[in-house]
Amino acid sequence: MPKICFILLLFIAAPVYAHEFHRAAVDRAPTKIPDRIVLNWSGDPATTVAVTWRTDTSITGAEGQIAEADASPNFVTWARGEKARTEKWNHLGKAAHFHSVTFTGLKPDTLYAYRVGSGDIWSSWYQFSTASAEPDEFTFIYFGDAQNNLLALWSRAIRTAVLDAPHADFIIHAGDLVDHANNDSEWQEWFEAGSWIHAKIPSIPTPGNHEYEKMSDPDQRSLSTLWRPHFTLPENGPEGLTETTYFIDYQGARIISLNSCERHREQVAWLERTLQDNPNKWTIVTFHHPIFSASEGRDNADQREAWKPLFDKYAVDLVLQGHDHSYARGNNLGSGVTVRDTTKGTVYVVSVSGPKQYDLRPDRWMTRGAENSQLYQVIKVSGDTLHYRAMTAVSELYDAFDLVKQKGNPNKLIDRAPPSSERRWKNTLKKKDEDATVF
Repeated sequence: MPKICFILLLFIAAPVYAHEFHRAAVDRAPTKIPDRIVLNWSGDPATTVAVTWRTDTSITGAEGQIAEADASPNFVTWARGEKARTEKWNHLGKAAHFHSVTFTGLKPDTLYAYRVGSGDIWSSWYQFSTASAEPDEFTFIYFGDAQNNLLALWSRAIRTAVLDAPHADFIIHAGDLVDHANNDSEWQEWFEAGSWIHAKIPSIPTPGNHEYEKMSDPDQRSLSTLWRPHFTLPENGPEGLTETTYFIDYQGARIISLNSCERHREQVAWLERTLQDNPNKWTIVTFHHPIFSASEGRDNADQREAWKPLFDKYAVDLVLQGHDHSYARGNNLGSGVTVRDTTKGTVYVVSVSGPKQYDLRPDRWMTRGAENSQLYQVIKVSGDTLHYRAMTAVSELYDAFDLVKQKGNPNKLIDRAPPSSERRWKNTLKKKDEDATVF
């Protein structure tokens, strides 16, 4: 068999693994210059912001500086400094210092500029806006799994998303940011793929199973040694799940991150308190493993039994998930995947932003599904309406809907999906692939 035909046969027979031929691995040792700069919130988004970065271990006295941004470059003269908290990371012969600063006492709805560094070595100045202190319109981006070939292929998804929604207020990452929890070069790819985006638009990440390292006991796993050094997140979750289960209130919405990788039942009491004592109009929950799986051969029954009754009881508006490497969007479900229950108005979404792709399950519960598609989602909340768009990495509208609040009644869902057919492996493999020798 000619070599080109053999490679093509492999591609057609096992398309899920075609992405493995792409690689743009990086392995950059830390230096004195700040890198892996990322914005998060650990407190009130209207008056605080947290920034985390990496250097080599020679930097021990790091700090951050912040000022209200101004059209004049003289804004730097009124910047104030904040001493950083520094922790050392060691793994398999590699070492780095991770630094974090939480700027407090900020003015709501205000544009700020900040930089990080020490001595005469500093990052560039990055700008961001604080949240409004009152409910207000906002927009955010949501990504399913990035996970593989981050610099080679996930990069196009995050960059296209930000060109689409340049004024996004934050980004939700629904787990599996990387493939191997403690692989430092993969984390480097994740940060390089997003580059300055991570430093300008705050991230709300939730851990996936690939953020966990397998232990000698097959029933035990441990959170990546790089999760907490990389991110500075709220510590308002249940004990033992610090910075993986938490919530953030943003301009009239409560954003809840749950840890679907461990201790589902231990999160129930905290989740109920968080949903019950919620003054916000909108409630959005994110975690990694889906309540109802999109791909074949997967089911998270224990998690569903633990959490879904609370989503129903407190009428959660939107649940954003990953893990299944395909796309699915559907209404709240009753008993079994074929029974629809729209009485609560919850919409469940599973999505994928990286190149690793799986088939959809045949017993579909979803209103709209897709295979073999890198996607990102742009979600805008405005008053009583939530506008949702799912876009492909080449800027095609793939799915859309509106959720409209109705006082005393479930949300009204207005389906705005385009009339195009659903994407499948067979209708997305183009003729041009037949001449390819490398995939």
